[in-house]
Amino acid sequence: MDSHPTVALLAPVPEVFLPEGKHLCENPRRGKVAFGSRAWEVFRRLDALRGGLPVYTLIYASHAGAPRPVASWRGYYIGHVEGVNGAHPDGPKYRPRTAVEDREDEGWWAVFWEVTGLEPLSVPISIGELRGFGAKRNYAPFIPEGPVIIERP
Repeated sequence: MDSHPTVALLAPVPEVFLPEGKHLCENPRRGKVAFGSRAWEVFRRLDALRGGLPVYTLIYASHAGAPRPVASWRGYYIGHVEGVNGAHPDGPKYRPRTAVEDREDEGWWAVFWEVTGLEPLSVPISIGELRGFGAKRNYAPFIPEGPVIIERP
């Protein structure tokens, strides 16, 4: 897939949502998955930087016990939509089933960032090998607590 050559996204997603997200991306009637976020500023900035191109996305599993400093999934960010009263404007169509069933996860998101082509990485990437967009140094030993724009690895 042609994507932006220099900008990428690094974001946490609850581990339980990832296999379901992959299934949604593979479904021809869906083709994408939407994850909720309150970091609307990050996604507005990313949309301004990407010029309409998909953005390579690395995901690290969260809510799986101890945080792991590795990105273990990848996909392509294709945009975001504003939440409507905290929910996705298309209802649960693009949301992982467990996210919809989890009342703590639904109903309070500012935006929903959408990803296509979600799949596990064959070799995880250490977050310490990644660099924030425009930064001079890699993240080591820092683990971001939310979505961040990074240099394309």
